[in-house]
Amino acid sequence: MGESILNALMHLFAIVANAKEEGVSTKGKDIVDNFLKRYVSAQDEEEYMNLFLNYYEFYHREMEYQASVHEKTVNIISLSEAANVCIKIRSELIQEERLIVLIRLLEFIYEDGIVSEGEFEFISIVAENFKIKRNEFLNAIVFIIGEDFLDDYDKSKFLIINNQITEWSENLSWFMKKDQKTNHDQTKHLYCENLYGKLISLYFPSANLIVFRYLGELNLYLEGNKIVKGQSYRLKHGSIIKGPNINSIYYSDLASIFLKEDNQENIVFTVKDVIFRFRNSNNGIHNFNISEKSGQLIGIMGGSGVGKSTLLNVLNGNLPLNRGEIFINDFEIHRNKSAIQGLIGFVPQDDLLIEELTVLQNLYYNAKLCFKDYTQRQILKTVHSLLHDLALYEARHLKVGNPLNKFISGGQRKRLNIGLELMREPTILLVDEPTSGLSSTDSEMIMNLLKQQTLKGKLVIANIHQPSSEIFKMFDKLWIMDKGGYPIYTGNPIDSIVYFKTQNSQVNASESECVTCGNVNPEQILQIVETRKIDENGKPTRERRTSPKQWNEKYRQNIATPVEPVKSENSLPKSDFKIPNQFKQFLIFWIRNFLSKLTNKQYLIINLFEAPLLAFILGYFTKYTSASGYVFGDNKNYPVFLFMAVVVSMFIGLSVSAEEIIRDKKILQREKFLNLSRNAYLFSKITFLFLLSAIQTISFVLLGNYVLEVQGMTLTFWLVLFTTSCFSNMVGLNISSGLNSVITIYILIPLILVPQLLLGGAMIKFDDLHSGITNKVYVPIIGDLMTTRWAYEAMAVTQFKDNQFEKHFFDFEKGMSDAAFKSSFLIPKIESILIECERNIEFDKNSKETKKHFQLLRHEISQLSEEAGFDAFSSLHKLNIEDFNLDILEKTKQYLDGIKLHFIGLNSESSYKKDFQYSHLVDSLGRNGVYDFKQRFYNQALADLVLNRTEVNKMIEVDESLVQKKDPIFMYPDSRFGRAHFYAPVKRIGNFYIDTYWFNLLVIWIGTVLLFLTLWADLLRKLVDFFESFRLVQKEKKIKP
Repeated sequence: MGESILNALMHLFAIVANAKEEGVSTKGKDIVDNFLKRYVSAQDEEEYMNLFLNYYEFYHREMEYQASVHEKTVNIISLSEAANVCIKIRSELIQEERLIVLIRLLEFIYEDGIVSEGEFEFISIVAENFKIKRNEFLNAIVFIIGEDFLDDYDKSKFLIINNQITEWSENLSWFMKKDQKTNHDQTKHLYCENLYGKLISLYFPSANLIVFRYLGELNLYLEGNKIVKGQSYRLKHGSIIKGPNINSIYYSDLASIFLKEDNQENIVFTVKDVIFRFRNSNNGIHNFNISEKSGQLIGIMGGSGVGKSTLLNVLNGNLPLNRGEIFINDFEIHRNKSAIQGLIGFVPQDDLLIEELTVLQNLYYNAKLCFKDYTQRQILKTVHSLLHDLALYEARHLKVGNPLNKFISGGQRKRLNIGLELMREPTILLVDEPTSGLSSTDSEMIMNLLKQQTLKGKLVIANIHQPSSEIFKMFDKLWIMDKGGYPIYTGNPIDSIVYFKTQNSQVNASESECVTCGNVNPEQILQIVETRKIDENGKPTRERRTSPKQWNEKYRQNIATPVEPVKSENSLPKSDFKIPNQFKQFLIFWIRNFLSKLTNKQYLIINLFEAPLLAFILGYFTKYTSASGYVFGDNKNYPVFLFMAVVVSMFIGLSVSAEEIIRDKKILQREKFLNLSRNAYLFSKITFLFLLSAIQTISFVLLGNYVLEVQGMTLTFWLVLFTTSCFSNMVGLNISSGLNSVITIYILIPLILVPQLLLGGAMIKFDDLHSGITNKVYVPIIGDLMTTRWAYEAMAVTQFKDNQFEKHFFDFEKGMSDAAFKSSFLIPKIESILIECERNIEFDKNSKETKKHFQLLRHEISQLSEEAGFDAFSSLHKLNIEDFNLDILEKTKQYLDGIKLHFIGLNSESSYKKDFQYSHLVDSLGRNGVYDFKQRFYNQALADLVLNRTEVNKMIEVDESLVQKKDPIFMYPDSRFGRAHFYAPVKRIGNFYIDTYWFNLLVIWIGTVLLFLTLWADLLRKLVDFFESFRLVQKEKKIKP
């Protein structure tokens, strides 16, 4: 409280004192003195007391003078002065302080046992100008003066504590099947055995303030100080009234009684014989038993790693129990998940905020996911009301940001985190480390927020590591855990200090608070628990004096009591929490994700301009220009551009998706806790990424094709690159979901991309790979696993055979190529092998090789006759070492000559058709026009690549067959299962031939679907967890003797 405020209050006390005819008595001075003790030190106390007396003398002389001149105006002037003082200071006093001032003034005027009319006028003016509600003003008068002074006051805000029994206990009421009803119009009562006299308590709802007076002869103590009979005291959070032979009276006892009328649906949270163990470990939670009513703030304390967070995850149902049951009333939470849905709220220690959204947007989309039946107006009303409750209304349009790039403070972030759960109004709220990393001011603000929830009848359970004295006293109950998950204390926080000091045999064991300031030191509890043994040299050892198991044994002997779930005829509290259907969830997730990206300017700039920038860079540096200028047909680097386009689409697809899920993992845990659909979340991510990939790849294709003057391939290339990017999106989402570190993800990306570069078919020919993995007939299996192989082949093949120029000649050139290869290469090769076999037989050489050659001859001749449409060679079966002779040799040559002539004829026919088509184009465009036409659409470097013109060996011998290596673009594959050589124009499935472009796209999309299934099943994460668990088991086996 500021100096100017205390100064003004001394004015006010002085003015009221002058309203008393007998002046200021010793008792009156004591009242002022007790008021000052609350706000100032002993040294300043004397100074302000002298100030009060000076003011009193001043006003006393002023009023005597006014009385001698204008007797009737004295009272009016005094009242006016009092009103002015109240108006001056009320903006600096919170409601609680105004009420305390009012009570002290009432004590001051009533210290002589009489309230004059003038004194009552003064006190009424103060109450009016302090904006104190009329009913609370009247209650304060009755509290100080007595009920004889007034008849009309609110009795329900009074509580009498004495040793008289006035109602059935809860257990007896239940046993007699009689509802225990409270008359809200009557004074409340609390029984306390051996409490002679009575404690009168008054509750002020406007400030959540409880005050009390003791009228009796016992020696009672508050915070170590003796309670003076008849004097009023403020009962603060954590305060305890103690006395000889009576049970301690706690703040929480009084608060729960006053709030009982506001909590129509009481619940009891019961944890019975709960045991939880981590896999392959003895750590977890050991035999935990509690039973707590709603309307309490419960703290969980303990050192690091004792299982506080684990306990919360056990209580909220996230972790399966090894043994035991958890009840809300008599509903077991694991067996009645639908019944208790929405009743438990959980706020983890980590942020659950979407950093790119504003405070308002975070709450708004959370509300959309929690309240299926709410209208838009109801949702906005709920959000705005919560913003006011969280003191975040002024910051509602600020972006949340991250801890390194802050837009709101740490305390505001924590309140917003808690607000996400408070919005649902859960009956039980579990909060993990709510004050971690916050300043003392922010910490108290957070705890006050949680305490307010208990005033609404909620049960709040919070982990806390090192609470201050004020925060420690806010807890109604305290649970203390020790290493290994052992419970070692449950009960009142202040009593816990006495308990552990007693168990440790400390000399001042009965002292729980500082008798001077009333503060407590919670850290001494953990210091006692973890006290180390001292060796003979006086140094602490690593061994504890009392082990966790021994503390647990003491707890079970001294504190623990059996618990049973509460039988209740009432239904569980109703909740408005209802999640929308999966489609609505998908829409909410999608819009939320879109807005978070839209507000991230760096994300937008990089992802929208990265693709066209790379297209320009690739196009510019691969745009080969000769002395006569750039011509598309002469660009030697065009195949490199095509392959790099595929690599870029893979890289961009991976980079935009690799963090999408891992950055939301904490949010996903909460949304899993709320039973929100993971499928809806995944589909929202996938559709957004596919849309982004579509935009990125079309911008790449448009700019790249523009720079290199590629014509007629825009949509064709876009579909390939879009498909590739979508596949990469799914790869990125899988690793984002399966791995636990962003660093690990970015280390893994090169391991994914490098094989795609090497084994895509462009950098290294598949025939030139290591002999252990290559396949001379088809693309090797490892190549078929590469997405770049399918995408690049699709682009290269379709660019060659479907461009505007080549599509006029492709079928004719294919016919020419097939016929020319067979007549000019294959048949001469067969004839040379035939002659070699004849020589080997004649000179009896290398019979093993000869047998293989005969097998090859039978296979190739049979295949040739089938392709030529000839009858099968009648002497085919005689092509072996035993039956072969010169006659068979001549017959075979004659047969082959016939087939050769057939293919020569086919070659001539196809050549004639091609020439005819070419002449038709010349007639239409002119000879120069045809040349220009070809240069615009037909790239020579790509043609050399797909025709394999640099290959010296036009065929090779593989497994008793001859494999063509010339003109792969004109070769149809033999495999009926889709396997083919690189640059094949079609793929074969059974007897059906499918264009390579569409087949390859289908293969990539099948891979994309498979990746979606692994993402849906979260297979990678499960595999990682399995191997990690397996590694830990093996490690433990090595450690064990």
